[in-house]
Amino acid sequence: MLLLYPREILILDLEVNQTVGVIAIERTGVPFLQVIPCFQRDGLFCLHENGCITLRVRRSYSSVFTTSGDEPDPDPVQELTYDLRSQCDAIRVTKTVRPFSMVCCPVNENAAALIVSDGRVMIWELKSAVCSRNSRSSSSGVSPLYSPVSFCGIPVGVLQNKLPDLSLDNMIGQSAIAGEEQPKGSILQEVHLKFLLTGLLSGLPSPQFAIRMCPPLTTKNIKMYQPLLAVGTSNGSILVYHLTSGLLHKELSIHSCEVKGIEWTSLTGFLSFATSTPNNMGLVRNELQLVDLPTGRSIAFRGERGSDESPIEMIKVSHLKQYLAVVFKDKPLELWDVRTCTLLREMSKNFPAITALEWSPSHNLKSLKKKQLATREAMARQTVVSDTELSIVESSVISLLQEAESKSELSQNISAREHFVFTDNDGQVYHLTVEGNSVKDSARIPPDGSMGSITCIAWKGDTLVLGDMDGNLNFWDLKGRVSRGIPTHRSWVRKIRFAPGKGNQKLIAMYNDGAEVWDTKEVQMVSSLRSGRNVTFRILDVDWCTSDKVILASDDGCIRVLEMSMKSTCFRMDEQELTEPVWCPYLLIPRASLALKAFLLHQPWNGWYSLDISHVDYPENEEIKTLLQEQLNSLSNDIKKLLLDPEFTLLQRCLLVSRLYGDESELHFWTVAAHYLHSLSQAKSGSTVVTKEAIPRDKLSNPLDICYDILCENAYFQKFQLERVNLQEVKRSTYDHTRKCTDQLLLLGQTDRAVQLLLETSADNQHYYCDSLKACLVTTVTSSGPSQSTIKLVATNMIANGKLAEGVQLLCLIDKAADACRYLQTYGEWNRAAWLAKVRLNSEECADVLKRWVDHLCSPQVNQKSKALLVLLSLGCFSSVAETLHSMRYFDRAALFVEACLEYGALEISEDTEKLTTAIYADYARSLKNLGFKQGALLFASKAGAAGKDLLSELESPKEELIEE
Repeated sequence: MLLLYPREILILDLEVNQTVGVIAIERTGVPFLQVIPCFQRDGLFCLHENGCITLRVRRSYSSVFTTSGDEPDPDPVQELTYDLRSQCDAIRVTKTVRPFSMVCCPVNENAAALIVSDGRVMIWELKSAVCSRNSRSSSSGVSPLYSPVSFCGIPVGVLQNKLPDLSLDNMIGQSAIAGEEQPKGSILQEVHLKFLLTGLLSGLPSPQFAIRMCPPLTTKNIKMYQPLLAVGTSNGSILVYHLTSGLLHKELSIHSCEVKGIEWTSLTGFLSFATSTPNNMGLVRNELQLVDLPTGRSIAFRGERGSDESPIEMIKVSHLKQYLAVVFKDKPLELWDVRTCTLLREMSKNFPAITALEWSPSHNLKSLKKKQLATREAMARQTVVSDTELSIVESSVISLLQEAESKSELSQNISAREHFVFTDNDGQVYHLTVEGNSVKDSARIPPDGSMGSITCIAWKGDTLVLGDMDGNLNFWDLKGRVSRGIPTHRSWVRKIRFAPGKGNQKLIAMYNDGAEVWDTKEVQMVSSLRSGRNVTFRILDVDWCTSDKVILASDDGCIRVLEMSMKSTCFRMDEQELTEPVWCPYLLIPRASLALKAFLLHQPWNGWYSLDISHVDYPENEEIKTLLQEQLNSLSNDIKKLLLDPEFTLLQRCLLVSRLYGDESELHFWTVAAHYLHSLSQAKSGSTVVTKEAIPRDKLSNPLDICYDILCENAYFQKFQLERVNLQEVKRSTYDHTRKCTDQLLLLGQTDRAVQLLLETSADNQHYYCDSLKACLVTTVTSSGPSQSTIKLVATNMIANGKLAEGVQLLCLIDKAADACRYLQTYGEWNRAAWLAKVRLNSEECADVLKRWVDHLCSPQVNQKSKALLVLLSLGCFSSVAETLHSMRYFDRAALFVEACLEYGALEISEDTEKLTTAIYADYARSLKNLGFKQGALLFASKAGAAGKDLLSELESPKEELIEE
C-alpha cells in the first residue's frame, strides 16, 4: 500500500503493517500531488505540484537470487528504493492554472494524461532509447535499466522486428533481473527513458463566455458548411470550435478586454465587440473587430473610433448580413454597412434610448432579383431589336443594368431593403427601414400595459417575441394581428433566440436562474432548466446548435450541447468528424469489430498475411468493408510492419492484437500462454542437447514477470518471497512484527534464521516461554518415526481446535507441507495454500494442490474460470485450458490456442484431444462463417473432420449450384 504525503511516499507491507520503503523529495524539490503504481513493472508514475510527471523504477538487488537452501545474504536489502528514471517538462503554474489530476494508460502503462485546471489535457508518452557505452549511468549510483530479452512473450534476436515502445514491459526488463550478473552471450542493452508530449487538447479558459453559432446549414451552403461555434472569453480571445469533431478549430487573440458579444457576417467571418473597465466618468474603450476566419485577419471595424465613449451594449447584424446596428448605453444608435465597413447613419442626440433591438427576416431581395433578371433579358433583346423598340426600355433600367453588370456578384452588391424594430425605456416599439444609406421611420406601436421594460426581442416569420425585466414573454402574431402575454414567473429575460430551420418556431429564453425552450406556434413551454438542486451551474449565454439542439455556456467553465429537453446527453463517437483516422475498433458495430479482430489474428487461408481486406472473400456490404479498411489503414507503420512479418509468430500476434483492442483478460492469457509454451519448447530442445541440470537455470534466465505472482515459476517465486521476508525482517520494530517474520521464515524453510528471531524474545515478554520451547523444537526436529507422528498428531489437533496457522507451521517443520496445503484448502484458505505449495513443494505435489484450486475456481459458486485458465497455463495443462476455453464458448481463443499448442508440440495426440480439437475447430469455423470469412470457415471446417462435415457441405453447396447452372 502507498501513502502519499506532499514531500514523501511511504510504501507499506500489509503483511506486517510496517513501512518498508520511503521515497522522499529533497528540500528544493516540488511536492507530490498524486502517485499511480504500475502493474507490468515495479515502478511509480508521480505527479508533482508544478505539473511535472516523473517515473520512478525500483532499484535492482541481486539478493533476490539466493536459493532457499543457501544462507541468507549477510547484508540484506535495507529498504525498497525507487530511482528517478525520467521526468517530463513542468507547466507554468499560476493562481488559476495548476495541475488537476493524472491518469495512466491501463493496458500499456507507457503513457500518462495530465489534466490541467484551465481545461488542457496533455498526453505524455514514454519512449526508450538504447544507451551508448560512454553514456552509461553506473557512475551516478543508479542501477542500469536493460531492455527485455523477449518481445510479446517470445525471446527475439537483435535483427528480428520488435517495437520497444509498445508497452512498459517491452521497454525495460524486470528490475530484479537487471541487478543480477548477466549470463554470457546475453543480448541485453542498457536503455534510457524519456517523456515525449504527443497530444495536447486545449480547454476553455475561465468564464465569462459569450457564444454564437455560425449561420445555419441550408441547401445552398451544404458543400462548404462547417458547424463552427465562436466563444468569446474574459481574456479577450475568441475560440472557434468545430462541434462535430469536438476540436478547437482556431484560437484568435484579437481583444484586450472581455468579449461581450459575437455576430457572424458569413460562414467564414464574424464581428465581435469588447469593452474595457469604465473610468471615473463611466467611459470605456470599445473594440469592434471584423474577423476573417480562413486568414485570421482582423480589422478594426469602426476605425479610430472607440476610445473614451459610452460602452457598446449590443451589436445586431441584419438578416442578409448587409447592415450592422451598434447600440450604446448612453449614446445614439450607429448603422453601418458590413460589406464596405462604412458608417451609414449616426442617429441624432434626441434619438430614443434603446433597450432591445432585432432585425426583421423580411426583405425585398427576391423582387430586386426579378427586376435584375427582367432587365438582363431586355438588354439581351436590344441587340436584335430596332431603334424604336430600344427606346421603349427606360433609360433608368439600362443604367441600373450597366452598373450591375460591372460587378461580379449582383445579389451581394445591390442593397436590398431591410427592417428592424427596437424598444425604448417606456416600452414603445419603433419600426425602421434601411435601404442603401437611407433610414426611414415606418411605424410606432404604443407600449403594452402588461409588459415591463423590454430587454430582448426575437423575430422569425410572422412571429415577434418580446421579453421584459419581470420575466414576461409577449408573443405577437403579425399576420393575425394578435398578441398574447405569458408570465413565466422567472427573473429578468436576458436573451431570446429562435431555432434555425424553415417553419421551426421553437425559441430558447435565458433567465438569471436558467433557461426554457418554448413552442411559439402552440405558445407553450417545451422544457426548462433551473439552477438549484439538480443543476449546480449558472447559465451565462445560450444559442441553438441545430434545429433541435441547444448550446449552454455556464459559469463552471463548460459549454454544453444538449437535446431540446435540456437533459444530459451523449455524443455518438461514430458521428464524430475526426480530423485524421484513429485506431479504435470499438467505433465499429460489434460484428464488424469482431470480423476485424479475426482478420488480424489469423489468416491461414492466404498462406501469408495481408492488411488489405478488399482482396479477401468477405461478402459483407461494401460500407462495412470500407470501414474495416479505414481502421486497418489507421494502424501505425510499426504495427503494420509487425503484422506483416512472416517471422512474427501466432502467439505474438494474439498478444499484439489483445493490446490493440485493450482487452486485459486476453492480454494476461496470451502473456502467460506465450511464456509457458515457449518454456516447454525450450525444455524439449534443451533436454536433447544439454544436460538436464541446465534446464531450470535456463528457465530462470527469463522467468515470467513477477507481477503475475503465483503464476511464476516456483524457484523464481521462492526467491522473491525470500527477498520480501528479509525486507520485513530488517524493518521489524515490535514483537508482533518479529513473530510474523518468524512464521514466514518457518513456512519458507529458513529454520536457522527463524530460531535466531525466536531466541530474541525478551524474558519479560508473556510469550518468552513458548518462543523458547518453539526454538528448541525447531532445532531438534528429527526425521524419526515417533517424533514425526507426535508432531503430526499435535498439528492436526491444533487445526481441529481452530489454530490453523500454528498447525500448518508444525506440519511444515516435518516436511508435511502437502498435508498443510490440504488442510488450508479444507478451511477455505485457497490463496494461502497455493502460496505455500509454490514455496515448499516439488513440482508434482504443487501441481496437485493447484489443480484442486482450479476445480474450486471453476465451481459454480466461485465461477472464476478466467483465473483458473491462467493457473492451468502455469501448470502446463494445455489440453485442460483448451477444454475450459471451449466450455466458456471462447471459440476464437480456443482455436488459436490449439493452433499454437500444435505448433509448439504442446498437445499430446490422443483420441480425447482429437475429439476436443475437432469440436473447437468446428465451432470456430461457424463463428468465422457468421462473421463473413468463408475461406477461413472452409479451412477450419475441413480441419474439424466429422464434426465439421455438415458445415463443410453447407459452405461448398453454393459453388456446386453455380457449376450446375
